[in-house]
Amino acid sequence: MATITQWTQGARPRTLPVAFAPVLAGNGAAAAAGSAHLGRGVLALVVAVALQIGVNFANDYSDGVRGTDDDRVGPFRLVGSGTVRPSAVKTAAWLCFAVAAVAGLVLVVLTRQWWLLAVGMAAIAAAWYYTGGTRPYGYRALGEVSVFVFFGLVAVLGTVYVQAEEITAAAAVTAVAVGAPICALLVVNNIRDAPKDAEAGKRTLAVVMGDQNSRRLYAALMVLPLALVPALIVIAGGWTALALLAGPLMARTTAPVLKGETGVALIPALQGTSMSALLFAVLLAAGLGLS
Repeated sequence: MATITQWTQGARPRTLPVAFAPVLAGNGAAAAAGSAHLGRGVLALVVAVALQIGVNFANDYSDGVRGTDDDRVGPFRLVGSGTVRPSAVKTAAWLCFAVAAVAGLVLVVLTRQWWLLAVGMAAIAAAWYYTGGTRPYGYRALGEVSVFVFFGLVAVLGTVYVQAEEITAAAAVTAVAVGAPICALLVVNNIRDAPKDAEAGKRTLAVVMGDQNSRRLYAALMVLPLALVPALIVIAGGWTALALLAGPLMARTTAPVLKGETGVALIPALQGTSMSALLFAVLLAAGLGLS
């Protein structure tokens, strides 16, 4: 029987900063629009965190039953290690999705924007079918697109919309800026796993693009948030320049990826990418709020 520590490891808590980041940034954009609402912001955070943990369990289950995780570098796998029955991990994933669904439903009722139900259903479907189902899109080089859309654009703009009931220009630029490093996290994860993924028939973007092109994509995604700050300064005000303070951490995190580090040597880059996304979002949220 798995211990609480093993279940916690299976939930991959080090990925949670990328669930916090878009919601924090979205709250900052809502504040900049004069429409911050603490209760709705917290509910949006519950949705994001529950979805992130749910997708982590779903990936553990789906990759585990396919044998993709039988010989893998990286975080502890519940199914791949043989520690937990696949059915139990699958149940854990759907319990997390249920929590996200309930919190999302409360937001829909509060805002009376019933079309948001479709957005929530799409987010849960995207979380499950990333590696689940008979034709997982994560095995077809579409994982990064989905992460950018749902954990970047949808998470930021959704957080803004349930508070301000509009999408501002600052919110749109913020969504792209915050979505980029979150997407970069999956890119560097797939760079690390590319050799094993290729053997297992899992065609991630890193497998399709090749090692060097994937590393260049990662670097571009880490630079993009900083490149968008001048636009935010013009749109929302000078305080958004605070986000540039995340630049040194982003640079340090990108360096080993561009140098060609592989395997376990990329684990610090994974952690650094996650923290870079969170730091950038926190600073940008503060800047938006002050502006």
